[in-house]
Amino acid sequence: MLGEQIGQMQGKVVGRRVLPGEDYRYVKMEVTVEENGELYGSPVTEAGTYVVFERVPEQLYGTGQGVIGLASGEGAIWNGHGVGTMTGEGMSMKMRFSIAVQAPKEGKLAPLNQVLVVGEHDVDDEGNTQTRMWEWK
Repeated sequence: MLGEQIGQMQGKVVGRRVLPGEDYRYVKMEVTVEENGELYGSPVTEAGTYVVFERVPEQLYGTGQGVIGLASGEGAIWNGHGVGTMTGEGMSMKMRFSIAVQAPKEGKLAPLNQVLVVGEHDVDDEGNTQTRMWEWK
């Protein structure tokens, strides 16, 4: 069941790299983002890298991983995948994702060990990002 919204972040694409695809007619794009925001009511910083490619016409598929950190020093790692589309405005895209998080057994991020996180990750044509997350119990 989809639960409460647990966080939102804003940030910037800090790196892009074009990679060879599995077939010479296609390419993959590696995207690295850095974001700041709030998770479970606490200020958080996140950095992640994902690789996207066009799986079928007009559908992007991506996989990625990243780290989440609180100012207190508590941290977690995430791994996930998602689907999306280019919006037609430069390099902007809309992705919908799910991630599994490994967090400490205790602390503010501990609830992430018991849920799948689903969300929306949007990138505009200037590389600005908006990410919203919900827990799926």
